[in-house]
Amino acid sequence: MIILITGGAGFIGSNFVHHLLREHPEDKLVNLDLLTYAGNLENLTEVEGNERYRFVQSDVADPEGVERAFAAAEEAWGSPVDAVVHFAAESHVDRSIEDASAFLRTNVIGTQVLLEAARRHGVERFVQVSTDEVYGSLTRMGAFTEESPIAPNSPYAASKAAADLMVRAAWKTHGFPALITRCSNNYGPYQFPEKLIPLMIANALEGKPLPVYGDGQNVRDWIHVEDHCRGIDLTLRRGRPGEVYNFGGHAERPNLEVVRTLLRILDRPENLIRFVPDRPGHDRRYAMDSSKSERELGWRPRWTFEEGLESTVNWYLSHQDWLERVRSGAYREYYTRMYDRREDWLDALRGKES
Repeated sequence: MIILITGGAGFIGSNFVHHLLREHPEDKLVNLDLLTYAGNLENLTEVEGNERYRFVQSDVADPEGVERAFAAAEEAWGSPVDAVVHFAAESHVDRSIEDASAFLRTNVIGTQVLLEAARRHGVERFVQVSTDEVYGSLTRMGAFTEESPIAPNSPYAASKAAADLMVRAAWKTHGFPALITRCSNNYGPYQFPEKLIPLMIANALEGKPLPVYGDGQNVRDWIHVEDHCRGIDLTLRRGRPGEVYNFGGHAERPNLEVVRTLLRILDRPENLIRFVPDRPGHDRRYAMDSSKSERELGWRPRWTFEEGLESTVNWYLSHQDWLERVRSGAYREYYTRMYDRREDWLDALRGKES
């Protein structure tokens, strides 16, 4: 199968690239990524030079750039793209509160541009990777199912909900074989340190304050990124077109408990915790009912939260150079070096051909 992955240099996308290349030796991948601040090609150094992998830098909201990604498959392997897995998104709630414009362009317009291109190219499967945040907020009881109403409470969540509805419309209107996955909070290797767990690890290692919103009792269900990637993979191969599949880690925890657990693992004092004013529209609780995915796809999480969190801390401890490069911005120089080298090679190749 030839798969076009958008946002494959980001946190979940890069983990998915590694997962597919490891688990499916017959698959070939085109990675389309604009390399905005959260896109990091250093997440993919291990796959450079792999004959089953190609990278195209472009904006998912740019029709010409998307066409280049589809063309890359034909150029590399002489066959068209069979499936699309769409990760590319602006994803940080706080940034969306400050300015939602980038979220509308990438998450909504980008999804529609990609859908139209995928339909033109006769793509056989299209997986929209979404989030539990489109469902809104829960009280102390219950969990989101695939039938839960869409009720987003932040500009980020609203943009993802709009994208999901465009995907649903493509299925309902055109019979396009699209599917939607929605997951709870991810954690694991390569996560950009603006999100809770890597931010707290990075600050704790430097003895800096750990900012916790409100009273710290906002509850999230945590899923290890590897479990999420397996769920997306199963959806791609076994899911029914037109359906939504939820993935949760069976690991509800208040944010404050997560932060305290991290401090215990890192052997840092709890007096580093600093409570800060709550952000606007902060959902109180998320929880996912994954029974449909378990029943139809045969999926279950393999990581317990305790094992996954310790493994994640150990990954960051052994990759402090990666963390430092991300926090300093130096990681962005990597693509410049690699891209310039590739352009020199292409120019030389064109010279030989002429």
